[in-house]
Amino acid sequence: MSKLTNKTSELIDLSHRIYDGLITYKGLPAPIICDYLSREESKAVYGEDYQVHIGKVELITNTGTYLDSPFHFDAEGDDLADLPLHILADLPALVIDASDKMEVGLRYFKGLDLSGKAVLVKSNWSKHWNTEQYFEDHAYITAEAAVFLVEQGVKLVGIDSHNIDDTRRRLRPVHKHLLGNNVLICEHMTNLDRVPHSGARFFAVPPKITGVGTFPVRAFAQIPSSGS
Repeated sequence: MSKLTNKTSELIDLSHRIYDGLITYKGLPAPIICDYLSREESKAVYGEDYQVHIGKVELITNTGTYLDSPFHFDAEGDDLADLPLHILADLPALVIDASDKMEVGLRYFKGLDLSGKAVLVKSNWSKHWNTEQYFEDHAYITAEAAVFLVEQGVKLVGIDSHNIDDTRRRLRPVHKHLLGNNVLICEHMTNLDRVPHSGARFFAVPPKITGVGTFPVRAFAQIPSSGS
């Protein structure tokens, strides 16, 4: 919930905290976060005057707030290492207010200038984060809307809920269509209520890893300060 400031802008953190035992997606394992070298053990390596910590993290790539690349749904698609920075950082953001709605259809996007944008859907579902309710009857984008977003030339689609698809069904048409057309996805976002409808810049940069299609990101929005 922190807000970083400088003279020209505000940075709004749009990511959930990852911690040992966190369940992001029911049925998938939680991360294990522990010491590889504890501060006490490090004394034997570096001497009594130095206490160093080296951590060890074991997690599946769909943990916390994460980015989906085309490789997630297509073996021939771009993986994390293939993604150019210009589609991950400093994107013009457009926040779509679908507060407390479950189905986010075409009508939410028609008539808007979407080309080149990171389109972020604010459903307020993140208020249920880390509860049983978060996994059930969550907000999602319709397949028809996904087709329209691709046609309009969006670069990335984000949502502050459990999944961009309707998980009551086995099929994932929104993932398949967006990623199949090189439109990135950012799921499990939060704090979108603090980002204006337009004028912000969006950042969600994962590590440069080959052979991986998803990974946690520290997603954030940069908002010009008043008077700047």
